[in-house]
Amino acid sequence: MLEEILIAGFGGQGVMSLGQLIAYAGMLEGKGVSWLPSYGPEQRGGTANCAVVISDEPVGSPLVTSPSTAIVLNNPSFEKFEPRVQPGGLLIINSSLVTRVSNRKDIKVIEVSATDMANNLGNARVANMILLGVFLEVTKIVTPKSVIESLKKVLSVEKHSLIEVNKLALSTGAALPELAVR
Repeated sequence: MLEEILIAGFGGQGVMSLGQLIAYAGMLEGKGVSWLPSYGPEQRGGTANCAVVISDEPVGSPLVTSPSTAIVLNNPSFEKFEPRVQPGGLLIINSSLVTRVSNRKDIKVIEVSATDMANNLGNARVANMILLGVFLEVTKIVTPKSVIESLKKVLSVEKHSLIEVNKLALSTGAALPELAVR
């Protein structure tokens, strides 16, 4: 099993945290992982993306040029990374902010209005966790339990109060894939 994941959006949308959660969860499960962040001109408001490789074997390179999965949170990220998803791959789109539509027939596309759903949960910042819940449900790459345990490492101690809303967002996303696939 080898999953090459690219996560992209604006700085401040939790792109890096999402990648770290997947990487830490993979480590907890004894998998080979790498996490490679990439920032645009600014951390907040600029573009940000990260590559995560997770495998049953040691990871040879952290570079992801043709991801098996792309999770895109905004239009610029969609435009840049949708064409790069390998045939047979998965594209998860935050349709609350991405107005473009993928016309590719060789990949699975899941559109989730994650920002709107996160607002309904009372915290717009957990949109990334809703998308992660979808990703985990579809790929089974790591368990939600490992991700929740990893939250304790990714979130600073003063933000541990947010673990519950993150757990709720994760389970909300996990319930969605069969409704959103096209």
